[in-house]
Amino acid sequence: MVRKKKSEEYEAKIQQALVVLGEVSEDSTTPRNIRRSAKDAINSLHSPEYTPAVRASNAVSMLDEILQDPNMPPYTRVKLWNVMSFIEAIKD
Repeated sequence: MVRKKKSEEYEAKIQQALVVLGEVSEDSTTPRNIRRSAKDAINSLHSPEYTPAVRASNAVSMLDEILQDPNMPPYTRVKLWNVMSFIEAIKD
């Protein structure tokens, strides 16, 4: 029962993250490499062969790497920080 509730909670956080990452990946004012990383993070979060925690961890590491990019617009950086705050709490 508790595990199912946690699983639903994690999936809801992943869905929130996917919405924001989708916005970033479609934003033509964001540099292409950052949009590509957002798409990679989306693919990682969709990956069915891993647990939610592994998917979230993979996405966090991808986003962490791209957050260092000096060409990133400030509003995009804030969106990605929000995504990371959604998914960093996901644990096995």
